[in-house]
Amino acid sequence: MINVGVVGVSGYTGLELVKMLIEHPYFKLNYVATTSGDTKLEKLHPSLQDVVSMDVQGASVDGVKEHCDLVFLALPHKTSMSFAKGLLDAGIKVVDLSADYRLELDTYESAYCEHEDKEHLNQAVYGLIEYYKDELKNTNLAAGPGCYPTATLLGILPFIPYLDENAPLFVDAKSGVSGAGKKLSETTHFVTINDNIFAYNPLKHRHAPEIREKIQKIHNKSFNVNFVPHLIPATRGELVSVYGVLKEDIEPLEILKEHYKNDPFIRIKDKPVDVKSVAGTHFCDIYAQKNGNGLFVSSAIDNLLRGASSQAVACANLMCGLDESVGLPTITYMP
Repeated sequence: MINVGVVGVSGYTGLELVKMLIEHPYFKLNYVATTSGDTKLEKLHPSLQDVVSMDVQGASVDGVKEHCDLVFLALPHKTSMSFAKGLLDAGIKVVDLSADYRLELDTYESAYCEHEDKEHLNQAVYGLIEYYKDELKNTNLAAGPGCYPTATLLGILPFIPYLDENAPLFVDAKSGVSGAGKKLSETTHFVTINDNIFAYNPLKHRHAPEIREKIQKIHNKSFNVNFVPHLIPATRGELVSVYGVLKEDIEPLEILKEHYKNDPFIRIKDKPVDVKSVAGTHFCDIYAQKNGNGLFVSSAIDNLLRGASSQAVACANLMCGLDESVGLPTITYMP
């Protein structure tokens, strides 16, 4: 068994990690921690009562080193990199769910803050499984993609060679409220979000530079990305629609089927996708259609799973020499 831990276990992504790890055939959940510790896991997450009982530790580098071969960091940006560097120096494998290692230095510092661990930043592998599988098998540091970039990139990357680079990409993204985390704010208050939908940070969201950067790195093409996220009155799930301009005639569904023919967690649909069909799973469902030279691509994921925690477990599987699919959820929360 491979001893693993979760630092930042109090949040939604931390809970999703625990749910997968306690059932994982090769990982032993050996350490869970928050900033303060001093509680039980089942008190932190009452849904785990009579399922699993563990002491929640106060997070420390020494504690992780003592108990773990690999650790998941479900921490906010900046906090994560300050914690990770000591673990990486000690040879502990790290899967980081924050933004701290997923971007190039200039992109990160322009969108977030000054980076405190430039040495390890250069060693990080972006955790978009379908595009970095081989690299993930040979790294000690996986950087989990953002949920919006995951859904956007999985949908649009197969079409980048066929798109007009001079025309902007428009990304219309909608996510359940769990993507905003546990901390209450005015926009996530029940009275605000119930029976409502609205855009937030349109054209200025931090995920836009991530999408642009990864398109550039994977295809060596520079696109202007206009990204507009919306909050919807749902707990979980994410629907992303991308609009581009084709420079040649293609059959969109055939492109998708050929591109992802060896990727078991990408499902190509022959009609527009929906979030309910992927909720609770690691699947990404994708649909595409054209109208003349106009391209419409729509993808759906569970924002907490494929957009964060199950993608992190898939990264960990590959980092530990396992098949990517081990322990990943496949049964949707339906109806």
